[in-house]
Amino acid sequence: MLRDITLGQYYQTDSLIHRLDPRVKLVSTLVFIISLFVVDNYLGYLLATIYLITMIKLSNVPVKFIFRGMKSIVFLLLITVIFNLFLTPGTPLITIWKITITYEGLRFASMMAIRLILLITGSTIMTLTTTPNTLTDGLEKLMSPLKRFRVPVHEISMMMSIALRFIPILLEETDKIMKAQMARCADFESGSVMNRAKALVPLLVPLFISAFRRANDLAMAMEARCYRGGEGRTKMKPLIYQGIDRIAYAVILIYFVLCILIGRLF
Repeated sequence: MLRDITLGQYYQTDSLIHRLDPRVKLVSTLVFIISLFVVDNYLGYLLATIYLITMIKLSNVPVKFIFRGMKSIVFLLLITVIFNLFLTPGTPLITIWKITITYEGLRFASMMAIRLILLITGSTIMTLTTTPNTLTDGLEKLMSPLKRFRVPVHEISMMMSIALRFIPILLEETDKIMKAQMARCADFESGSVMNRAKALVPLLVPLFISAFRRANDLAMAMEARCYRGGEGRTKMKPLIYQGIDRIAYAVILIYFVLCILIGRLF
């Protein structure tokens, strides 16, 4: 299950999406997420699905690798669907004892499920096609106007990048701890949901110790290299927009305008 989480991982390959400026991918992902809340009908979600499939095709990342991360949110997806399905009032369709499924609940639950799947998949594509370093540079460049208000843009960007980078590392560490405890007869798979949750408690202490140790090692390494924040720092590879980046901005703009039109007309 832990290996199925792809958020924060980078898939190295050569593709059109990989070569895009990180600022383009950040803005495109943000616009795509906003578009999922702008539309509220199946035609809009169909457009979002076509757009997402096109991006997956252009990224050259295997579809199985992208959707492998969906396994980690199945439980959240089920809870979302169940709550919206049974707790939304409206026109009754099916009544079983005291449980009633309404037309509005069925429609809202299916839309929430589609929205959640598209949101997670779109965000995953960005992290799979962007290295943590370029992601930091893109975030810092996009938020650079906030420096006038004394916002520590570089530090915020670096912290977000480190957080994403540490996700796969901590997952790998958790997997190692689980295997070590299973070799000592620990059971994480049998019993009720509560018993399996209680069995995960012994993982927390060594995991927190490992996380703090890694954070301390990173801080010492930064201090040893005389890190003093982003003021006056230069970039080895400065971000410069290319022609393909401008085309990508135009594509995401057209897509967003179509979403707004579909949301208002249908």
